[in-house]
Amino acid sequence: MAEMENQRRRFEKERNEAFEYGGYNFAKETVSLLDNVERAISSFKNDESLKQKMDLAKIISGIEIVNKDLVSIFKKNGIEQIECINKKFDPNFHQAMLEVENNEKDPGTVFQEIQKGYMMKDRLLRPSLVAVTKKKEEKVDKITKDDGKSNKNDEKN
Repeated sequence: MAEMENQRRRFEKERNEAFEYGGYNFAKETVSLLDNVERAISSFKNDESLKQKMDLAKIISGIEIVNKDLVSIFKKNGIEQIECINKKFDPNFHQAMLEVENNEKDPGTVFQEIQKGYMMKDRLLRPSLVAVTKKKEEKVDKITKDDGKSNKNDEKN
């Protein structure tokens, strides 16, 4: 009887997890779609030849609508962007790509987000790729003193 009860509980747990996280792999791959839409918007806004076209605003507006719809769909399904700027670096949610010397912020503070990270409920879909602050190294120049001895070859030349 105890074995059957344990098996029933295990099955119930697996069923609940499948329901909660069934779309995890799909969501993980779809996050790159959102990145590409944001890159397209940025690319169009920064392209000098397109800025002269009158329809650029319409194109950007259309892409931004798609972007907002994607974000809305993600939120409805429990997928949220990880907020990381000015937060303490956490290896569970962030992946450090570089360190930036900065004495204005505490060492180990996320200074810049290179790529957005996402969570699906309480599971990590993708870590944020970030730049982290570190203390500026103060360089001390060492002055070498000549002890007055010269090389005999230098005197001949």
